[in-house]
Amino acid sequence: MRTSFFTSSGKFFRGNLHTHSTRSDGALEPGEVCRRYRAEGYDFVALTDHFVGLFNYPITDTTLCRNNGFTTIIGAELHTGIMENGHLWHLLALGLPDDFTPPNAPNFHAVKGSETATSIAQRARDAGAFVAIAHPHWSGLTEADARSITAAHAVEIYNHGCVVDNDRGEGFLTLEHLLNEGRHLNLIATDDAHFNSPDYFGGWVKVKAQENTPEALLAALKSGAYYSSTGPEIHDIRITGNSVEVDCTPAVSILVQGRGTPMASQRGETMTTGRISLERLSNSPWIRISVIDRAGKRAWSNPIWVQD
Repeated sequence: MRTSFFTSSGKFFRGNLHTHSTRSDGALEPGEVCRRYRAEGYDFVALTDHFVGLFNYPITDTTLCRNNGFTTIIGAELHTGIMENGHLWHLLALGLPDDFTPPNAPNFHAVKGSETATSIAQRARDAGAFVAIAHPHWSGLTEADARSITAAHAVEIYNHGCVVDNDRGEGFLTLEHLLNEGRHLNLIATDDAHFNSPDYFGGWVKVKAQENTPEALLAALKSGAYYSSTGPEIHDIRITGNSVEVDCTPAVSILVQGRGTPMASQRGETMTTGRISLERLSNSPWIRISVIDRAGKRAWSNPIWVQD
């Protein structure tokens, strides 16, 4: 992932990529979900209702919720196959066509012999969707499970609903196992909001695009022109020689992680720029940046393949 999008033309748009409505197991009607995100200052939202027979395989149409300042991405949370723990797969697919063929997933119980997650992820990507592995910690995903999804664009590394409801909302370990195998994957932070607990407005992406349209947002997501956050903003990331420079909103820590345990950091009180040596990470083919503010809120860059 290159970082030039930070300074390229366009604008950052804030959005949530994982949300549910009464079309599946959410508490609010689709229009009300969109209204609340719009009122909270979001630029876009994706309703990703559960794509199972119990709810008549919904791909929720939110086109009427769009206006000049707010848009929606059509998608769903796909379910099929069987993970190693015996449970059903959860995959996000954003930008699905409304005639996407359902798998044999009548409810939330795995069906022996049903379409594999590998297959449905590839079908979704081939249909034009941005595909992400959902809440790997909550799902109990194994390395072998994650390795089988070859069509994913990203891993959900922060799921606010899972953090609020069961404290199993992270996915960094899954992501890093795949990065260490050479898989060029990005990361997303989301809400997974159902609005039956305080599971909303907690995690989002900031997407750099020329315009706030579903087509422009999806193209930017697929190209990695975005970062993820629970609060802080990242204004720029520059790789200069053997160091990385980060511009951000006031932070107390700027961290650089890579393959294995080595990392580098800079600490301060209200840092808005950090310059960190990459010497300790010289053997890592990739790095990623974490920005932490005084309240403990975080922002995360996508992995940067420094050896490409």
